[in-house]
Amino acid sequence: MKNLFFVSVVLFAFLSCKNEARSKEADKDVVTDGPERTAKQSDGLTLLKGDFVYFDGAAVLQTHANIYGVFVTDKMHELNKLVQPYKKVPTDMIPVEIRGKITDKEDDVILWEQKVEIKEILNVFEPKKENNDVIELGS
Repeated sequence: MKNLFFVSVVLFAFLSCKNEARSKEADKDVVTDGPERTAKQSDGLTLLKGDFVYFDGAAVLQTHANIYGVFVTDKMHELNKLVQPYKKVPTDMIPVEIRGKITDKEDDVILWEQKVEIKEILNVFEPKKENNDVIELGS
């Protein structure tokens, strides 16, 4: 009886280790840079979805995870023109979807740690009515 129990434990341990090795090998098969990637996946740009605002010479993109300073370029001005119909006040943040180049290099104008240069505008969305978190001071 002891022998049967001992053999069962050793067999179980051996099979468990073998499955673990298989899963590690399967993880190695995930390739992030290869010939099967599309041109858009290989161009070094990042897809960002978030709320955009341009006010008083400064542009910001707030995603669910980060806040990015946006470089003021022709594409940024183009995006600003596209969001204007959805703004009620100049400081309204409008949901957008862009592709851009993210950097953390020092800049004299943009003081945010993370910065993005807009390269492609994918979508501009109408803001949801229930996301009206604006607090107005004064009359």
